[in-house]
Amino acid sequence: MRYAWKSWTPYLAWPVLALVLSLLLWGLLQVHLQDEEKRARGVALQEVALHARSYAGQLYRSLEALDQMTLYIKHGWESSPAEFRLERFGLEAGRGHEAAFYGTIVGRNGRLLTSTIPDPRDANVRTEPFFRVHAESPGGRGLFVGLATEGHFSGQHVIPFSRRLADPDGRFAGVVLLSAKPEYFMAGYDDVALGKYGFLGILGPDNETRLARVGDKVFLPEDRPLVGPVRVFSENSGSAVESGGWFSDGRARFVSWQRTAGYDMTIVAGLDRETALAGFVSYRRAAINNAIALTAAFMLLGIGGGIASRRLHTRKRELDRVRATYRTATESGADGFFIARPRVHAGGQSDFRIEDCNARAADMLGLRREELVGFHIGDLFHTRAAQQLTALLTTAHERGLYEEDLDTSQLGLRAKRWFHLRVVRPDGDLAVTMRDVTDARLHLQELERRGNEDVLTGLHNRHWANTYLPQAAEDCASHGLRLALLFIDLDGFKAVNDTMGHDAGDDMLRHVARRLRDAVRPRDPVARIGGDEFLVLLERIGGPAEAAAVAERALDAFRRPFRTIKGSRTIGASIGISMYPQDGGDAETLLAAADAAMYMAKTSGKNGYRFFDQRFSDAIRDRHRRELELVHAIEHDQFVVYYQPRVEVATGTTCSFEALVRWAHPTRGIVGPDEFIPLAEERDLIVELGELVLDKVCAQLAFWATTGQAVVPVSINVSGKHFRDSRILRVLKEAIDRHGVPPHLVELEITEASVIDGGEEVIHAMHALQKMGIALLVDDFGTGYSSLAQLQRLEFDVLKVDRAFTRELNRSNEGRVLFTAIITMAHALGMRVVAEGVESREQLQTLKALRCDEAQGFYISRPLPPSVSQPMFTHRV
Repeated sequence: MRYAWKSWTPYLAWPVLALVLSLLLWGLLQVHLQDEEKRARGVALQEVALHARSYAGQLYRSLEALDQMTLYIKHGWESSPAEFRLERFGLEAGRGHEAAFYGTIVGRNGRLLTSTIPDPRDANVRTEPFFRVHAESPGGRGLFVGLATEGHFSGQHVIPFSRRLADPDGRFAGVVLLSAKPEYFMAGYDDVALGKYGFLGILGPDNETRLARVGDKVFLPEDRPLVGPVRVFSENSGSAVESGGWFSDGRARFVSWQRTAGYDMTIVAGLDRETALAGFVSYRRAAINNAIALTAAFMLLGIGGGIASRRLHTRKRELDRVRATYRTATESGADGFFIARPRVHAGGQSDFRIEDCNARAADMLGLRREELVGFHIGDLFHTRAAQQLTALLTTAHERGLYEEDLDTSQLGLRAKRWFHLRVVRPDGDLAVTMRDVTDARLHLQELERRGNEDVLTGLHNRHWANTYLPQAAEDCASHGLRLALLFIDLDGFKAVNDTMGHDAGDDMLRHVARRLRDAVRPRDPVARIGGDEFLVLLERIGGPAEAAAVAERALDAFRRPFRTIKGSRTIGASIGISMYPQDGGDAETLLAAADAAMYMAKTSGKNGYRFFDQRFSDAIRDRHRRELELVHAIEHDQFVVYYQPRVEVATGTTCSFEALVRWAHPTRGIVGPDEFIPLAEERDLIVELGELVLDKVCAQLAFWATTGQAVVPVSINVSGKHFRDSRILRVLKEAIDRHGVPPHLVELEITEASVIDGGEEVIHAMHALQKMGIALLVDDFGTGYSSLAQLQRLEFDVLKVDRAFTRELNRSNEGRVLFTAIITMAHALGMRVVAEGVESREQLQTLKALRCDEAQGFYISRPLPPSVSQPMFTHRV
């Protein structure tokens, strides 16, 4: 029993100490709170006493002023009662219904003689105390102060102040009456200092309440706001704390009173105890809460300390048992375990001592257990390995948990293995678990190799490039080095796949990979990042000249034919070069710059190399931006059609119009066709744009037809691409049917090149259009390579001569002869001739002399926006 008690003594000491500290804390807090409450009460009593003295002085001055005023009125009336009228007197404080007090003179019969009260009531006050006290006292009683009551003359609650009037014989002649409103005496109530429940009262010589105020409310005598014993106020001044029995509202207050000099009136001021002590109550609540929290903390500390002491003692006893069973539990496992204890040598250098280990751990390190236990890390390994392993264990000791894969070759072991170390610090020692992960590591490396290798060529792939390039750029940035990126795209490789098959193409790609590896430096990695796109990374180079030399060797590798399984074939390569850091500070920017430079090489004739040029790249981006704008414009119909008239040369009358499309750009305004038609042709947007124009022209023709006037045809320029698969037939027929336009009002203008390049498909489509009644025009004749036989076979309706021939009409005899030949030829084939670009009267006169059918140009009219009716012109020559 005695042993059990001793074993529990260390654990009980903590709770006992916590209890003692808690009791001491509460005792000190009790004393402190009593002192604070006493101080707060003293401050409240001083404050309320100050209010009582202040208001007593104020009341005395008010009574003295009223007393002097009654004497003044008394003297004035007694001197000349017939002439003294208060209505004309101008009593400043007695004017209006909102006056603080009124002045009145009452005759000996109790009737009002004169007063400052506006429209006073008719009343007799003979029975009122203030009248009787003067009427029944031959010598008078000086100033008499009555109780607050409803005034007979004013109808308002007032306090009467009166003096006796005497005639020249000294007989009672009436009363001087000053009626003061109760609020007049309560105006000095301090809302801020006294608060919502503060008290201010006026007591008469009999210590009965004449007037009082609590907060915003004024109490009259019949309200009995003060019900306490009057004997307390028999002394001239004093203070007290009362529990609430003195006041009708039952609230406890700090009370102070002060008797006025000369008038035997007493001022009682009260400060609400709850309001006055609110600060102390809040402070006391916070202090008690803090004390409760500290008590709880002490008790938790005591309980926690006891539990911790018990656990430490228990753990100490169990530690030996754990260590005894540790080796038995770990010897049969596949993992190695050992326990390391930190040691700090002289000079602050750290080391770790092996406290225990299992046989598996010793075997992994190529030692026996006896060669490990009891030795330090510095004794077991060479200097560099010891430093690395000590640093690892130090980091684990600081963090509490650490994991890392360790290469045994770094420890000086012969066999290259990988161990996964997991180090945990349960207390001051480190528990180290070693697991052989060599097989998993080798498998992971193989997966990583496969993930970064192109299956077809054996080169690195795009995934490798995306991973390696940022690391290479970061390494160059940290060491201030240069880097070059060669983006290689094969020229003509698509033709190999198309003509020789994909097997031959794959074989060629393998040959290309081998030649590129031979062409570059041994340390420069080569990657295949796309179908026929390759990447060469040049690290730690001197400058652009070195990158250019590698590019030259790469191009030389393509000058010999490639032998494939399907035969030999020669292809070229276009190489774009970007340099770090001038062309980009990160891998993504460098790759984009090399790609842009490769595009420059492609557009410069292929089979060469180009360095990145920012201006060319900006031009490409600007072109791409314009392409996107054009696509957006077609999708949202931002185009308008202008109409340029053609006139009969012989008569000068309008015979047709040419529809010319304009781009109503939202920011640039009207944009001419030269800026967007070539781009639309190149990007295969011309078909969609042409169909949009076809629909707009048909809609405009239908609108003009509604005006009732004769409508002439409108010719529309169409691209040769419209004739593929006879699409133009379907689109045009749908537009004509949708808007109800006669086919003969629609004409189509086609360039010579479109007809020749289109082949038989274009010819069949043209014949079908003519059967529909649609006239066909050869546009810009003379700029292509058509022949008379071709024109005869196509059977065009109208031939439009290019403006270049019109310009030469009056400049040389050869120009006139050539134009004459064109007109003669066209007329022989049954075609009308239109001269484009007519800009002067002389040209028009020459055309008339040459029997040209129609003319079109700025001299006739510039292209016009659509109008309400189709405009007609007459140009006489």
